[in-house]
Amino acid sequence: MDFYPNESLFSGSNQLHGPFPQWLAEFHFLSFLFLSHNKLSSSLPTALFRSSQLLYILALSHNNFSGELPENIGESKFLSILMSDGNNFSGPIPQSISQISSLELLDLSRNRLSGNIFPVFDPQVNLLYADFSSNQFSGEVPTTFPPNIKTLALGSNKFSGALPLNLKKLRNLELSRTPGQQYFRNNSLQGSIPKTLSNLQNLRVLDLSSNNLIGEIPIEFVNHLTGMTPNLTSQTSGFSILIAFYTKLFSTKFEVNELIVNWKKYKQGLSSHYIDVYFLLDLSNNQLSTSLGDLQNVDDLDLSHNKLFGPIPIFTKLQQLTTLDVSNNKLTSRIPVGGQMNTMEDPNFYANNSGLSGFQIHVPCPEDLPPDPKLQDHDNKEEPWILQEAVGIGYPVGFLLTIRIIFLTSYFNPSSPSNNRHRHRHHPHRLIRQQI
Repeated sequence: MDFYPNESLFSGSNQLHGPFPQWLAEFHFLSFLFLSHNKLSSSLPTALFRSSQLLYILALSHNNFSGELPENIGESKFLSILMSDGNNFSGPIPQSISQISSLELLDLSRNRLSGNIFPVFDPQVNLLYADFSSNQFSGEVPTTFPPNIKTLALGSNKFSGALPLNLKKLRNLELSRTPGQQYFRNNSLQGSIPKTLSNLQNLRVLDLSSNNLIGEIPIEFVNHLTGMTPNLTSQTSGFSILIAFYTKLFSTKFEVNELIVNWKKYKQGLSSHYIDVYFLLDLSNNQLSTSLGDLQNVDDLDLSHNKLFGPIPIFTKLQQLTTLDVSNNKLTSRIPVGGQMNTMEDPNFYANNSGLSGFQIHVPCPEDLPPDPKLQDHDNKEEPWILQEAVGIGYPVGFLLTIRIIFLTSYFNPSSPSNNRHRHRHHPHRLIRQQI
């Protein structure tokens, strides 16, 4: 970074109020202006961005500024960091902002900005971080950013339609340095997850939760992302230096050895030495309906509030998995154990799946249940009655069968003549019968 030997004004968190001072806007030798966390109001004067200005860093976060951003903002050809989040700015983003070739960090989140046409940034612009979340933007997801952008936050807006296929051209997208940002979540995105997301090889955090996505989860876009594969030899990038410089200027507490990340409903520690090895994936609150495949290289997986079905697979390749949330689906069978699954014991992560069983949710599996002793006693009590009935029926049936066999044998066997005559004297009806 090249710094200019000009004036700086640090006046953050000083309870300043009233409109933006006109004299300050016309001060031509101002390079660093920090007015964040005050109660300043009104719109921004156009003089603040005139070409004669040498403004390098402008921090106006968390005030009460309103109105539209000045159209001539693009005249600030030296502007590198612009933070205007947490205000009441409205209207569209000025198209001229795309002409600031030195712009590296742009934060316009938590305002009332709107519109469905984003500025088209020149590919040579150095923009690395852009946060447009929590506004009122609409239309399709914009992809008009320079290809070298690393972090892009578009969550909590009114974007609709399918995820664009040409999102893959943002090949350096990481979404990784500030986990917990609202990247694509809480919009009205529809359709399926495109497999072309697998081309984003540096991806670290992907949050598509709270949309209307449907269909299957393409395993390609999870397993084929080389960015998810641990790389413990990664070097510090220029973007890391930029963020470090940013946090130092604003006295933000930065833990050197450990980063405590607020990710969804819980906190987890991530080593800052190996920040590039983590991958967080959130697809919750959609309409995805598929069985879970054999995912790999994922550290945090949230698939809650979908229509997933079938058993939970044994994620043998998820050696870094720290959290798995599959609650509010249609999953069945036993919750697997072994490996990292032994650490997933929070029953809330499996809640509202009526077909699941396992010690994690204190629901015994059917195959593990002992035989019902009452049923055994009932069977034993019925056995003597059955035997008595069988014996009682067997005696008369056997007797009748024996008599019938003897009768038939004597009837069909031929007899000698002497015996016949003897039988004729004693049984004349048999003689009559034979004569007939």
